[in-house]
Amino acid sequence: MIAQTFTRMATLAFLALPQGLAADPLPTPTGEVLLTVSGSITNTNDGDATLFDRAMLEALDPVTFTTTTIWTEGPQEFTGVSLKTLMETVGAEAASLSATAVNDYAVKIPDSDWVDGGPIVAFLQNGASMSLREKGPLWVVYPFDDNAKYQNEVTYSRAIWQLDRIEVAD
Repeated sequence: MIAQTFTRMATLAFLALPQGLAADPLPTPTGEVLLTVSGSITNTNDGDATLFDRAMLEALDPVTFTTTTIWTEGPQEFTGVSLKTLMETVGAEAASLSATAVNDYAVKIPDSDWVDGGPIVAFLQNGASMSLREKGPLWVVYPFDDNAKYQNEVTYSRAIWQLDRIEVAD
């Protein structure tokens, strides 16, 4: 219990540092790894990759918004880390990323989408964790109702669920 508390506090302290001061690798996950980020990144915690468990994602200043999707009925509340924050945390150095799901479905997401008010890597839907059956445990969700530019087939295709890995590359 004390070790988990210390690890969470160390993770929060590290993530609070400005990225220019974060010379050491990111903390190592202590829980189940939900997301692996690799490719053109500068901040890692497992060789050339960065592994995230749920606690590490939760420590990245979560964002919550409500939106409708073409896959769900009625407005849904999503909570997760903004794609912008995630890419800043790993020190992404490319113009796009390839997001891949558990079933190997993959999409390209350009860096023009890594913006404030843009998509999040959601880990909660309506306040609850998402199982694989429910499009989880991670789902890239755009605030479709907040911005008409997100209401098109290209953006819908980027809203990948069952996300488990990201490769940062042009």
